[in-house]
Amino acid sequence: MTTTRQAAAAYEAAATHRDLRAQEADVFRYATGALKAAQHGDPVQRARALADNRRLWSTVVDLMRDPSNALPAELRAAIVSVGAAVQREMQGPAPDFAFLIGINEHIAAGLAGQR
Repeated sequence: MTTTRQAAAAYEAAATHRDLRAQEADVFRYATGALKAAQHGDPVQRARALADNRRLWSTVVDLMRDPSNALPAELRAAIVSVGAAVQREMQGPAPDFAFLIGINEHIAAGLAGQR
């Protein structure tokens, strides 16, 4: 239990020194890493990675639809469109992991200011 508290405290301390966009990019990188590891993994690993990615994108789309979101309306609409494409891909019987990974990598790079 102490280790968990120490880890949470360390993360909180590190997070206060990092830009919010960098933290958001890390979330996409984490989801991307899980997708990469799962694309040739067992069905449970694939299902878990897809479920995590689904939650990520569901949250992103919800945030973009929030009227109090300060991003420009055109950008929010574009992100919602990408999110819809990602969600459709994950609903299929054999999701294209390369597509999902590529989208997440582009979003992470954009958030990190690399594109």
